[in-house]
Amino acid sequence: MNNLTKDKWDKHYSSCSAELPKAADVLYQNLHLLPSSGNALDLACGRGANAVCLAENGLTVSAWDISTSALEILSSIANENKLLINYEARDIILQPPEPDSFDVIVISNFLERKLIDTIKGAVKIKGLIFYQTFIKAKVDEVGPKKPEYLLNCNELLAFFSDWNILHYKEEGMTGNTTKGFRNQAMLIAQKP
Repeated sequence: MNNLTKDKWDKHYSSCSAELPKAADVLYQNLHLLPSSGNALDLACGRGANAVCLAENGLTVSAWDISTSALEILSSIANENKLLINYEARDIILQPPEPDSFDVIVISNFLERKLIDTIKGAVKIKGLIFYQTFIKAKVDEVGPKKPEYLLNCNELLAFFSDWNILHYKEEGMTGNTTKGFRNQAMLIAQKP
């Protein structure tokens, strides 16, 4: 496990409120697309808002993050709400998901381009990916600053161009930038 990365994220989550943030828009606004059962993974889960949402919607949920501080918050929330979530401190770069292991994978606010093919391979046939992360064409300074953690225009769409695209949104700097879905791209795709 990369101790510098782990320490950075442990420090970040230790300073966060214990209150759970809401699930990513890509998931929360599209719950109707989830299967009624199956295995789901909240990858790079942070405090686990997506994991909680998936568990509340009947899926068998795994939640992985490098930060044990984040997972302690998730554990507390899961116990309080009587949700069964299998959480694991895991450096997903060194221990990515196995092939054909999940019906649903949710990723929000995380980008590691070299893992895209592995992540795609971890989704079962007819499985779904819900992905939302930051773009370079941001209207303000939220999210990461380093370009390697920011998507180019339509890059997320290109990653999954060989899948059935159910939903894609990336508004960037177009039109009235004080309104709409800005700073991120979101995608829902089904593996053929």
